[in-house]
Amino acid sequence: MNAERSIQETYWPDGICFGCGPSNDNGLHIRSFVEGDSVVAQWTPQPHHQAFPGVLNGGIIGVLLDCHSNAAAWWALSDGGRQLGPTVTAEYGIKLLRPTPVDRPLKLISRAVEVTGRRALVEARIEADGAVTATCAGTFVRPKQQF
Repeated sequence: MNAERSIQETYWPDGICFGCGPSNDNGLHIRSFVEGDSVVAQWTPQPHHQAFPGVLNGGIIGVLLDCHSNAAAWWALSDGGRQLGPTVTAEYGIKLLRPTPVDRPLKLISRAVEVTGRRALVEARIEADGAVTATCAGTFVRPKQQF
């Protein structure tokens, strides 16, 4: 486990999101870190995340890509953590390219490819042993009205 504080732990430590909220005891606890122009996370599935023996559930894949992409959008829209305030998912789509295994750590990689005003277009992927198992493209926004 990375001893550094993740984006989530640093900027929203009380977050309750199922995918990335540090304060959700039943959540996935995605921990995203900035690496160059990308945001990267390592996440290890548990047996209860399976859809079939040895294969990660597609809904969990969606949560991983949504939340991790949102972290990349937040980073891009926050000017490197200098402007606080939430970002939310406007839309996203995933492609399941091959079965994602549950018996090893997964690497999540996301990057804001376009930032316009309050919107960020993000591309992301999941890798298992270097092989891409799923991809995502989505639009994430900083709402005018804070909640």
